[in-house]
Amino acid sequence: MRIPLTRFGLPQVATFPAVLLGLMLLTALGRVFFLSFWLFWVIEAFLLVLLVWVLLFFRDPYRETPKDDSILLSPADGKITDIEIIDEPDFIGGKALRIGIFLSVFNVHINRSPCEAIVEGFCYKKGKYKNALYPESARVNESNAVYLRRVAQPEDRLVVRQISGAIARRIVCKAQKGAVLRIGEKFGMIKFGSRTELYLCASETAECMVKKGQKVKAGLTVMVKYKIAEDIKNVPDEANTVDIG
Repeated sequence: MRIPLTRFGLPQVATFPAVLLGLMLLTALGRVFFLSFWLFWVIEAFLLVLLVWVLLFFRDPYRETPKDDSILLSPADGKITDIEIIDEPDFIGGKALRIGIFLSVFNVHINRSPCEAIVEGFCYKKGKYKNALYPESARVNESNAVYLRRVAQPEDRLVVRQISGAIARRIVCKAQKGAVLRIGEKFGMIKFGSRTELYLCASETAECMVKKGQKVKAGLTVMVKYKIAEDIKNVPDEANTVDIG
């Protein structure tokens, strides 16, 4: 049976538990020579909780990803903090719908592709490590933007942006330029608290399916649904707008 821990967590997933177990052993030896009974159990309990948390942080749960060319799935676990229309000239080249997701230290931190897409490039930026709960952190924090193009129609350009937080200090991205990612395919993670953003072209064909404050799961939660041509014809002109909740 597969151990449900992500390979993106190496080497921490191997070294951190070993270090914590070693400290627990040293604490046990200290109990024999000088530690009081209560201090011994307080230290052991703290180290045990920390060990469990580290293992949970790097967990990689199995998920049955829906197969649907008309949707964009969440690229991360967490909570929707902001949904807005912005200018994105770097890759999308115009108005873009941006959906921000905050990942606490208790969320699964693996990033997944929102749809079947071709990796067209990356843009890594050095930066600060401010609290990723706030949208302002996206402008100043370390980040890595993954540029994607949908395989299915419409062949829109997408951006999945990995952003470090106050605790996160390591962005992992194993995607390669020119590769085709399946919908829901894992391509990286951000270690120890972070933020992930999804950008797509703001158009009448894309309907936002999430709201601010909603909890989402990578590879499971539908964030955007593309309207088919028949649906657009049946919708009044004044309703042909992107719903940003």
